[in-house]
Amino acid sequence: MIQEHRKKVNDRMNGAIDALRKEFSGVRTGRASLALLDGIAIDYYGTMTPIQQLANLSVPESRQIVIQPWEQKIIPDVEKAIMKSDLGLTPMNDGKVIRINIPTLTEERRRQLVKVVKKRAEEGKVAVRNIRRDANDDLKKLEKEKHLSEDDAKKEHDEIQKLTDAFIRKIDEVLEHKEKEIMEV
Repeated sequence: MIQEHRKKVNDRMNGAIDALRKEFSGVRTGRASLALLDGIAIDYYGTMTPIQQLANLSVPESRQIVIQPWEQKIIPDVEKAIMKSDLGLTPMNDGKVIRINIPTLTEERRRQLVKVVKKRAEEGKVAVRNIRRDANDDLKKLEKEKHLSEDDAKKEHDEIQKLTDAFIRKIDEVLEHKEKEIMEV
């Protein structure tokens, strides 16, 4: 029962790390990445459809994204969706494909992005700590209902704390990597 409980906690904490990595992939750096377009959807015959389902996406150069819609008539809609997004990117089309040039980031913008990334990392740490709190509450409940001895509960509390510390370190590593990526010129 304790192993199952610990595995559940571990899985939830891994989920928090995965969510943080996904959020970080959407933060713009000086390089082109298809993850930048993840949140963009286009009104396609009355249905909001992710851009990945309407076009071929590619990164031919380190600072350029190319979008080749399967239907030429949706090019203006794709451009509009990109302009409305908060990415600050300007699409250019030649009638067949849309090119997005990723401008180099200014030092000030880099520092702003680092602040955003740090804030998201802190939110990830809070999520991990909330998972720890829930797990400890579950242990207290099991101990109170006499399904777990006091010593076993104490050992499991310690194990969960070790797990929490390990995941907080992982978040710090992911943050450090993303900071380097953002500050890289």
